[in-house]
Amino acid sequence: MRLDAKTVAALRLDDKQDAIFFDAELRGFGYRLRRSGETVRASWIAQYRRAGGQRRMLLGSASVLTADQARAAAKKVLAKVALGEDPQADKMQERAADRLTVRALVEEYLADRKGELRAKTLRDTTTYLVGSYFKPLHGTAIEKVSRRDVAACLTRIKRERSPIVAGIARAKLTAFFTWAMRKGFVEVNPVIGTEQPKRVAPRGRVLSDNELAAIWRACGDDDYGRIVKLMILTACRRKEIGGMAWPEFDFVEHRTWTLPAERAKNKRALTLPLMPMMREIVDTVPRMVGRDHLFGVRASGGFANWGEGKHALDKRSGVAGWQLRDTRRSVATKMADIGIQPHIIEAVLNHYSGHRAGVAGVYNKSPYEREVRAALALWEDHVRALVEGGARKVVPLRAE
Repeated sequence: MRLDAKTVAALRLDDKQDAIFFDAELRGFGYRLRRSGETVRASWIAQYRRAGGQRRMLLGSASVLTADQARAAAKKVLAKVALGEDPQADKMQERAADRLTVRALVEEYLADRKGELRAKTLRDTTTYLVGSYFKPLHGTAIEKVSRRDVAACLTRIKRERSPIVAGIARAKLTAFFTWAMRKGFVEVNPVIGTEQPKRVAPRGRVLSDNELAAIWRACGDDDYGRIVKLMILTACRRKEIGGMAWPEFDFVEHRTWTLPAERAKNKRALTLPLMPMMREIVDTVPRMVGRDHLFGVRASGGFANWGEGKHALDKRSGVAGWQLRDTRRSVATKMADIGIQPHIIEAVLNHYSGHRAGVAGVYNKSPYEREVRAALALWEDHVRALVEGGARKVVPLRAE
């Protein structure tokens, strides 16, 4: 029979649980009746052969689609079959892709990058990708995220937060989609082409000699004060000093302190000579039984109370408009001012740019131990002269 509104209305299951009635004109087009409890459900289907087996595809409920609508849908499906396609397999694949949402894939991304990212970077990345920033995208299939979707999120973040936050959020999402492309989950990165928020100019604050001396004198005989002084003497970052541990020191044979690779920002270990003023400060730190770290409370992994200590230091020193990270830039600048060569300053800073990058860095692996020791001795003498108000005792040798 030809399946239409009149003929299907007369169809019955009788004593069967499930039956399919096929159209006499369009091969593969069918009307299915299936018993579910006391209810009989009716639906339209398209059935065809593929790879030696039968495929059956649901076109829709008979309560929603008319016979003519269902016939038109069946023609489209069967036309694809005639062209060698497999509509049911494509539909199943699309459903599987829909289950691969942004939120689910973010979890895979974070787990994959856990061993590669620093702890803070991983926390920040989790906050941006899992938090409210891109929440509208979380339930969307990864392949269906469009540039418009991303742009809408970034516009909202910029309006509600700031251009800086929007820029960071964009960078985090870009890294995620780049990873997804490399893993084969998506073909394109929908972040590409969206507005790039203006970047804030990098800080250029360099503390003057007088400011460095004022800060040094204002440092108390506590963890925070010792850390700031060591930062001034070594040009190291605050967490590198705040996380110092006793096993990192060699007080006898080489008299050095080694920043291990896992604590360094660039994942490269740095060994610095333990100069006299550094040693004087470290010797004032009381050793605690069962604790490796020099600074911070017993249960922590190093010093963490940065905000409160900085506020008190500013009040005592009278120096305003500076941040702890400015000490590293200031020390590097002042070292150059007193005649220390740029490549030696790079070695002190544990930088692998400039002369230590590219081909030169491939062949020249020298840590410049003697030069670094001489540079830190010269810098320490400069700091002592600033703090005590006397003349420098160590004079750099200059070429004739």
